[in-house]
Amino acid sequence: MATQKTLDDLFLDTLKDMYYAEKQILRALPKMARAAQSEEGKAGFQKHRDETQAQVERLEQVFDMLGKPPRGKTCEAIQGIIAEGEEIMEEFKGSPALDAGLISSAQAVEHYEIARYGTLIAWANQLGLKNAIPLLKQSLAEEEATDKKLTQLAVAVANAKAAA
Repeated sequence: MATQKTLDDLFLDTLKDMYYAEKQILRALPKMARAAQSEEGKAGFQKHRDETQAQVERLEQVFDMLGKPPRGKTCEAIQGIIAEGEEIMEEFKGSPALDAGLISSAQAVEHYEIARYGTLIAWANQLGLKNAIPLLKQSLAEEEATDKKLTQLAVAVANAKAAA
């Protein structure tokens, strides 16, 4: 008879999902930076790459707290979101709408991460993983700040350029 899955199992499974996702995002961000037409967009994607590297390291610390090796689990959701972003880069290359599309893709990534980090924080709290919570909250705060910056960049520059 199969053993009953617990919240501990779900936490670890989601941690693996996020580890995989952050590693995929690390690979996608330089492509997005190269594709971006505005200097603000290029700089934003490059800055978020550094933040993402720190997020990977924090996830590795959480794995260590659990006594587990840091391993990813294929995340179909992030693969799909990144594939959509690549499609936009291809289909809108050289167009005034490219940056607006890149920002939209980046925000889809951010919203996925915000949801996952929020869930991990709630579960860590439930499971008494007090040392993991500040690490996860720091990553969540970075994702929320990036989402706000992307919105500001869209409103201030990219959307108007795309509409012209």
